[in-house]
Amino acid sequence: MAQPATADNAKPDFSSVTKPDGATAVLMLADGTLFWGRGLGAATVRVGEVCFNTSLTGYQEIMTDPSYAGQIITFTFPHIGNVGANSMDVETTTPAALGLVLRADMTEPSNYRAERHFDDWLKSFDLPGISGVDTRRLTRLIRDGGAPTGCLVHAPDGVFDLDALWEKTRAWPGLEGMDLAIQVSCRQTYQWREGTWEFARNGINGEDSFEVEPEIKRHVVAMDFGAKRNILRNLASLGCKVTVVPADAKAEEILAFEPDGIFLANGPGDPAATGEYAVAEISKLVDSGKPVFGICLGHQMLALSLGAKTEKMHQGHRGANHPVKDLTTGKVEITSQNHGFVISEGSLPDGVEITHRSLFDGTIEGIRLKGRPVFSVQHHPEASPGPKDSHYLFQRFVDLIDKES
Repeated sequence: MAQPATADNAKPDFSSVTKPDGATAVLMLADGTLFWGRGLGAATVRVGEVCFNTSLTGYQEIMTDPSYAGQIITFTFPHIGNVGANSMDVETTTPAALGLVLRADMTEPSNYRAERHFDDWLKSFDLPGISGVDTRRLTRLIRDGGAPTGCLVHAPDGVFDLDALWEKTRAWPGLEGMDLAIQVSCRQTYQWREGTWEFARNGINGEDSFEVEPEIKRHVVAMDFGAKRNILRNLASLGCKVTVVPADAKAEEILAFEPDGIFLANGPGDPAATGEYAVAEISKLVDSGKPVFGICLGHQMLALSLGAKTEKMHQGHRGANHPVKDLTTGKVEITSQNHGFVISEGSLPDGVEITHRSLFDGTIEGIRLKGRPVFSVQHHPEASPGPKDSHYLFQRFVDLIDKES
């Protein structure tokens, strides 16, 4: 149920609003639109950008993807909670997303790997949610008007000060110009050695586990702008010792590790803001001649370091069903995506080639530096969740490393 928004962005008159019976949560958009529902997770208030994700699975990976920092996620798939939650399907220790919006009530867990109810997991991280929302309508609003600022409130007593919530919503500055990578990046350098997940590694009666200590053949330094664990696992499984450094690490510090290749990780926020301290360092890394591979924010940061520009998208790409064409092979792959910024078309300098394009809207999904072992993609080849069509990109990276060694 939504309250009609004001046409002139003036403060809405909430005095005539009637709260539906039983409503214990509300999502308020910056224009005054209200979505009432039933609260879940933690009883708290969160303000951020409201986006939607169309993935059919992997809600725990999505909620823990650092690229969702500053965002409230609307899940278009209704069955959220059906596999419960566990300690392994996380992409970072502390979730960066602010909350979630659901159509149906949270499903009871029904999976052999479930360790706890998803609602209990949300409470443990102080994350609020709301169910009973018309997510189709909300998704259409985002598609038509762009990703809005929203205030998500879970109040078990059903008491809401709408005027105060509107002021809080309007005061949020938005993601444009915001450096969130530094907030989700590691604080200290560390080593990553865990490989990808394998089901029942010891036979049908064995235990599922991660591949441990794969054979080390190469050394990669990863700049952590908000790295997902499964990206690091894919590198490790291909025989890479992975040294992870903070987002603001200096090029001299990175090159002192004598890496065979350099990886630029995914992450949240405005790439131009993060670029204030990272672009110059990435330029030095490119000039070093080492192979460089970037994903998501790392892709955008590489583009900035090469002289291109980035811009905020109308609604962004978030889901696990996005078709992308690899222009170097002519093949189309279905990809997992999560980004709200993109390389500006026409801003790429001479010597930089577009390698991938979105078949949804034609935006740039991949670039490479001609004659140099440097490339990047906008989408997430590690999936988690999503299809594995783009896993070849990790092999492409290690092949470049081997060729340059």
